Amino acid sequence: MSLRQSQLPTRGRGPQARPPPQFYEPFNIIPVNNILIDHPSLRYPEVRAASSAIRAAGDLRKPPFMPWHDNMDLLDWLGLFFGFQGDNVKNQREHLVLHLANCQMRLQPQPASVDRLDSVVLRRFRQKLLKNYTSWCSYLGKRSQVRLPSRHNPNLQRNELLYVCLYLLIWGEAANLRFAPECLCYIYHHMAMELNYILDDHIDENTGQLFVPSTCGQFGFLNNVVTPFYVTIKGEVGRSRNGTAPHSAWRNYDDINEYFWSRRCFQRIKWPIDLNSNFFYTAEKRVGKTGFVEQRTFWNVFRSFDRLWVLLILFFQAATIIAWEGTEYPWQALETRDVQVQLLTIFITWAGLRFVQSILDAGTQYSLVSRDTKLLGVRMVLKSMVALTWTIVFGVFYGRIWSQKNSNDVWSYEANQRILTFLKAALVFVIPELLALVLFILPWIRNVIEEADWTILYILTWWFHTRIFVGRGVREGLIDNMKYCFFWVAVLASKFSFSYFLQIKPLVGPTRALLNLRNVTYRWHEFFTSTNRMAVVMLWLPIVLIYLVDMQVWYTVYSSLVGSTIGLFSHIGEIRNIKQLRLRFQFFASALQFNLMPEDQTLSSGATVVHKLRNAIHRVKLRYGLGQPYRKIESSQVEATRFALIWNEIIITMREEDLISDKELELLELPPNCWDIKVIRWPCFLLCNELLLALSQARELADVPDRSVWLRVCKNEYRRCAVIEAYDSIKYLLLEIIKYGTDEHSIATKFFMEVDEYLQFEKFTGAYKTAVLPQIHEQLISLIVLLLMPEKDMGRVVNVLQALYELSVREFPKVKKSMVQLRQEGLAPINPSSDAGLLFENAIQLPDAGDAFFYRQLRRLLTLLSSRDSMHNVPKNIEARRRIAFFSNSLFMNMPRAPQVEKTMAFSVLTPYYDEEVVYGKEMLRSPNEDGVSTLFYLQRIYEDEWENFVERMHREGCNENEIWSTKARDLRLWASYRGQTLSRTVRGMMYYYRALKMLSFLDSAPEMDIRQGSLEIASLGSQKQNGSLNGLGSGMPNSQNLNRASSGVSLLFKGHEFGSAMMKYTYVVACQMYGVHKGRGDARAEEILKLMENNEALRVAYVDEVYLGRDEVEYYSVLVKHDQLLNKEVEIYRIKLPGHLKLGEGKPENQNHAIIFTRGDAVQTIDMNQDNYFEEALKMRNLLEEFKISYGIRKPTILGVRENIFTGSVSSLAKFMSAQEMSFVTLGQRVLANPLKVRMHYGHPDVFDRFWFLTRGGISKASRVINISEDIYAGFNCTLRGGNVTHHEYIQVGKGRDVGLNQISMFEAKVASGNGEQVLSRDIYSGVEENIQNRANSTNNEALGAVLNQQFIIQIGVFTALPMIVENSLEHGFLPAVWDFITMQFQLASFFYTFSMGTRAHFFGRTILHGGAKYRATGRGFVVQHKSFAENYRLYARSHFVKAIELGIILIVYASQSPLSTNTFVYIAMTISSWFLVLSWIMSPFVFNPSGFDWLKTVYDFDDFMNWLWYRGILVKADQSWETWWYEEQDHLRTTGIWGKLLEIILDLRFFFFQYGIVYHLNITRGSTSIAVYLLSWIYMIMVVAIYIVIAYARDKYAAKEHIYYRVVQFLVIVLSVLVIILLIHFTDFDLIDFIKSLLAFVPTGWGMIQIALVLRPFLQSSVVWETVVSLARLQGYFLMKHSAGDSKFLAFLQAKNPTLTDVIRDLQVDFEDTNNELFYHWSSSSQNEETIVLDALMQVTSREVGLTYQVYSPYCTYVA
Repeated sequence: MSLRQSQLPTRGRGPQARPPPQFYEPFNIIPVNNILIDHPSLRYPEVRAASSAIRAAGDLRKPPFMPWHDNMDLLDWLGLFFGFQGDNVKNQREHLVLHLANCQMRLQPQPASVDRLDSVVLRRFRQKLLKNYTSWCSYLGKRSQVRLPSRHNPNLQRNELLYVCLYLLIWGEAANLRFAPECLCYIYHHMAMELNYILDDHIDENTGQLFVPSTCGQFGFLNNVVTPFYVTIKGEVGRSRNGTAPHSAWRNYDDINEYFWSRRCFQRIKWPIDLNSNFFYTAEKRVGKTGFVEQRTFWNVFRSFDRLWVLLILFFQAATIIAWEGTEYPWQALETRDVQVQLLTIFITWAGLRFVQSILDAGTQYSLVSRDTKLLGVRMVLKSMVALTWTIVFGVFYGRIWSQKNSNDVWSYEANQRILTFLKAALVFVIPELLALVLFILPWIRNVIEEADWTILYILTWWFHTRIFVGRGVREGLIDNMKYCFFWVAVLASKFSFSYFLQIKPLVGPTRALLNLRNVTYRWHEFFTSTNRMAVVMLWLPIVLIYLVDMQVWYTVYSSLVGSTIGLFSHIGEIRNIKQLRLRFQFFASALQFNLMPEDQTLSSGATVVHKLRNAIHRVKLRYGLGQPYRKIESSQVEATRFALIWNEIIITMREEDLISDKELELLELPPNCWDIKVIRWPCFLLCNELLLALSQARELADVPDRSVWLRVCKNEYRRCAVIEAYDSIKYLLLEIIKYGTDEHSIATKFFMEVDEYLQFEKFTGAYKTAVLPQIHEQLISLIVLLLMPEKDMGRVVNVLQALYELSVREFPKVKKSMVQLRQEGLAPINPSSDAGLLFENAIQLPDAGDAFFYRQLRRLLTLLSSRDSMHNVPKNIEARRRIAFFSNSLFMNMPRAPQVEKTMAFSVLTPYYDEEVVYGKEMLRSPNEDGVSTLFYLQRIYEDEWENFVERMHREGCNENEIWSTKARDLRLWASYRGQTLSRTVRGMMYYYRALKMLSFLDSAPEMDIRQGSLEIASLGSQKQNGSLNGLGSGMPNSQNLNRASSGVSLLFKGHEFGSAMMKYTYVVACQMYGVHKGRGDARAEEILKLMENNEALRVAYVDEVYLGRDEVEYYSVLVKHDQLLNKEVEIYRIKLPGHLKLGEGKPENQNHAIIFTRGDAVQTIDMNQDNYFEEALKMRNLLEEFKISYGIRKPTILGVRENIFTGSVSSLAKFMSAQEMSFVTLGQRVLANPLKVRMHYGHPDVFDRFWFLTRGGISKASRVINISEDIYAGFNCTLRGGNVTHHEYIQVGKGRDVGLNQISMFEAKVASGNGEQVLSRDIYSGVEENIQNRANSTNNEALGAVLNQQFIIQIGVFTALPMIVENSLEHGFLPAVWDFITMQFQLASFFYTFSMGTRAHFFGRTILHGGAKYRATGRGFVVQHKSFAENYRLYARSHFVKAIELGIILIVYASQSPLSTNTFVYIAMTISSWFLVLSWIMSPFVFNPSGFDWLKTVYDFDDFMNWLWYRGILVKADQSWETWWYEEQDHLRTTGIWGKLLEIILDLRFFFFQYGIVYHLNITRGSTSIAVYLLSWIYMIMVVAIYIVIAYARDKYAAKEHIYYRVVQFLVIVLSVLVIILLIHFTDFDLIDFIKSLLAFVPTGWGMIQIALVLRPFLQSSVVWETVVSLARLQGYFLMKHSAGDSKFLAFLQAKNPTLTDVIRDLQVDFEDTNNELFYHWSSSSQNEETIVLDALMQVTSREVGLTYQVYSPYCTYVA
């Protein structure tokens, strides 16, 4: 322990529940307000130094109007002067003291006086905290108000503290303004100026008195500064109409913040704040946007990614020109001057594209132009004019070239001169691009230019971009640029080569043939004379669309190759299973010591190159076993004991989680040094069978010298240790059970001395018969078996000992000895009259039955002696094996060395929580679904081995399985909750950090003797805590022992200071926004959260408290609470008043923002409440935090990306698909984005943020409504734009849950795709570093965009996008397992799911781009064990999948009926199979992946339910009750979209009318006519259908209720007239039945198109009589969709119910492979009984792999449940 801490006298305890002091005040982490209290953290001198520094108020002028007390400090002084809230002051006081103390602990070299705050610590913190403010001042040309005296001034430290405290106090009370960091800079600038006035005793000009800040007074800062800005933001949010208004109509957080990027803020807002400024919100006027306007248009796809589109378009043009020449290779075409000149047209196209870009910029950003921004408007006009001028100039110059050539008929000198003139103009045109290329090659020059705030540079760069505060100086270093370039050069070269040779060039011949066709007769009316050219367009269109999106494929291929290569060099997947771990476990022990144990202080202080090289060499030795580093890990050294403590703690944690059983715990644990064993006692699962192999070798090599035998044994380290441990254990055991002082004890002692002597002098094989060893081995096993029996049979024990004596003394030696010789050597009783047969009879003394430690060692010895199993399946649980393998492998990867806990960075974890499940309730677990399956039963089947371990643990605590519900209900609820996505699981996982820090703190500071003796204490106390009854060997169960955390872990050795260290370094804050509401309602979730705080002392809960004052007045407070261990109740720590309601933007980032002020430390890890953590991973957090000190490229990281493990993969087949998809994204995908591309952003959790860097730059997410719906990624954008650096690290992982049902997954992907659509509109994508952000956005959005452009190409893209999954699985699990897993997933219909999923993304991405409508969709995160009705599936998938699938199906049917190619079956199948697969997957997936999807009875019920929903016409009903309500809600985006969105929607809807135009000319009734009259007359059909519907509807409304006979008459007449018309047509024309079917294919899409256009025109039609007809036709369309989309499932369900043979086939089709621990469960549910009974019918072992088969087909007689 550090000498700077005071030793607590107690051992093995945390903070005790003792009575609180008389004047006890609850505190958060450290009692900084009462430093005299006995608290572990206050024993650090650094804490006292920081606390003393802020109390140095000295001679500061006392605040007016408020009493001043001697115990007040600098924060109190600032609070009184500037009107900060008292709890804000308390919060920031602890915040500052804790941070300064931690910084001083890490200071190297240590300061001379640890009792004083070091100036270096304060200076570094002040520079980091105020760096953004300093940059802001420099950007605006304002002088910073941080004015410090000279270094020798005694007030320097005090003034520095004042400036730091002032910023923290402003930030801590800024509420929603924290999302506007430059607004905070503006506030801080003026308040720092006022602080300077106070320090300088400035006289106020208005009052003639000493200056007093304008905010002085209670709540002065909140009311006078924060509230005006808050009211403005709230008013703008009100203008957004809950996010449905266009983004251009209101100001979001970014607009508010960007107002402070201009000097005009000083003139307009002023200080004190001028509320009459036009910046502030008023209901009468609208304030325009500030720096960017988010316009919703599909052109944003071009505008935001213009460089990519320009590149693709220009290459396509050039490639087409070259390919048209017809040469074999492209460079051959370039030899001709004609082609060279034709290639010059790319400059005309380039200039035209620039003109388009300028028009788009002007069209979207024109509203920014005002009196203050006239130059912006001038630049927009000039850019358009210049681009247009260049287009004209290039066109004229190009025309002059050809006119000169044509006049001379050759390429004359004059023509070549005109080419030269064109090239000179082109050189001028590309000068900006050449300059950008130079600056890209020399990035440091560009960084210097961008960061320099010089007016001349602003003038020079004005033409190219608007100068903004962010996005300056963010270029990477030269090496990173080179890696980035090499990657993209390879991608583009492959893409363009493929496009030229296999896409563009093959189309040249068919194009020429089409253009040369003459006198072609078409079977439809030709609107254009050049129909051949239209045919060419249609020929090229699919290829062009594929060309535009297939870069995603090449990116996928290269990212897979590069990612796998980087993964190999990062040593990922070297230890894939327990078998491989067994081979490297001895190195693993040394690697754990090297990585997790801090190095000596003398070594770490220098950090020299030699030291780093030595570490690298040592890591290589560990990784490949060079130099046998494990020789250092022997039981005689403290390192082995440290390793054992850490390893055993990991295993104990897994037992607590019920991943392993008690028996497996004993097999996995590493016992302490005892029984005088001379080697490290490796876990039993490593030593299994080794002793038997050694005996076999000894028997075979009976006549070989000792050295040879021993060398043979020592070739295997585990065998060597097993032999030595077995011998030492047997020696100790026999001497222990034989009474000391007896002849028998003397004989045993003498025998072992003799054996030891022969072994020492290598004469063992010469003196003894090794062939006798197996007989001795058998007798030893018999002896131990007898000793382990509950009832000891002493007679049998004596007999075995006598047999051992005979074998060892008489049979074992090669030289027979007489009894006299034996007595002389002490190997026989001294008294010759004693009877040898009675030897040992009275000399046995067995340990007490309560000595659990002895019998635990005895069981280990028995395992060593008798084990014949390889134990490769220990532990049995797949998750435990995966975790152990990953942890062991990670220690051989490159990671920074861990510092001591005292010197590690402090950090926090922040989890936003709304109202999800905390702990599953009893009813939720027990209540069966409609099939009789309860959630608990489902979990018991999915996690069967974990359930057995839980029952075993409960049995150990005195409760059998039948009593669990009554006596251990909470334990049962927790067991279930820890397998779901609940808050309790997340809290348990995050608290492992606290537990790990306590243990590591003990290991850092404990003396060697304490560690060595303590390990024995753990073993002995852990075994003796609960003796219980010893189970006999026949039961197969280990001794029942107390394995709970309090009695068996390293916490037994804690001395008290460990708690203080851990609390100083770690805080966990859960932002339970609704906790106050839940408490008020008496909600069970509030009670469960309180219990979580009771059981986790480092857990804090932040919530928003609503205080009602009457008259509809409400005050809002941000409150932090904890459970006080002394008071034994929940206590309120801080209560900070808010300016209003918390939620102005998106809920989750607002929730994070209100709680972030309660976090502590240098770093903060953002964790969602569907995440988990593991104890062994928490041990590596110190290593991860050290990454902040390492430069990656030219910058140190500000976000540390962390790998995720998807833990929901075993819940269902869909969960497995999602898990595989996510796994490749969070590993290989992130790996490539971070290195070599350096464009990784932040994609959610669990990344670790540089906390102080982000808190001054807008926080860890953005919160503007709708535009920031994917709030997490904007933290990455913001980080990149502000000069941060994002890295990715895979040696540590955090668990992550995903949605497990199709509906849940679809809603999640809809949210993500909508978020992608909003990102395309955002300023972050369009900003100055778009080349960095665009690369990731390209790879994210191209997939969705590709799906929009070409539906059939989805299948091809889907195949290639599976490549990263296969490659990553190969890397981590091996090639063959990866391929088998992929094949297995195909049998599970994974391709159906991925194709269906891509349709979801494409639909919502496109709709968001065009119309908006992005919103948060709650998925529930629950288990899917129930059938979803068709009405629910219809509501989710009708627009996104069913309509599109049926539309594509109609196209394929029309193609099959009319195309000549359809006569060739093979050609037709080859051309359309992928499209048919798309149709089938989009229609059938909701049924295939729906439990009981093909159950006939459920299908019937679903049909009835759908029809009731379809025809229900209630008023003010929800969408799930009425089709009409749902239909209106589904079209809401058309009401809120702009005029261009509506126009484009109408244009897209016109595609439906092409069906009718194309088909009517193929009807027999037309007699081959191609007149336009045919098409026009075909509309009579639509008119008649609508007329018939109107007549019937009118008759129904008028007669159906009272005069029903009239209604039937009208129906009869309509039917008769319709039939009559059909008969007349058949008789007098060529009309036939085929025409009737074709007409349906033609006019059904036309009806859809009419309905869709009517929806766009709804504002004009809704008040007319037409609208009711539109609604009725739409309802009819819904019925039609239902019949077609559900028809297949109904047909299969009907056949299943009627045909037993087909029933089995359908079951096989719907087989669902799931990882359910290699077992197949059939759960039969009899629907013929009133009560459904579920019986476990069969248990079938799967031999193919660790894959279980679970049927999800439910019939009326049999229910197969996942």
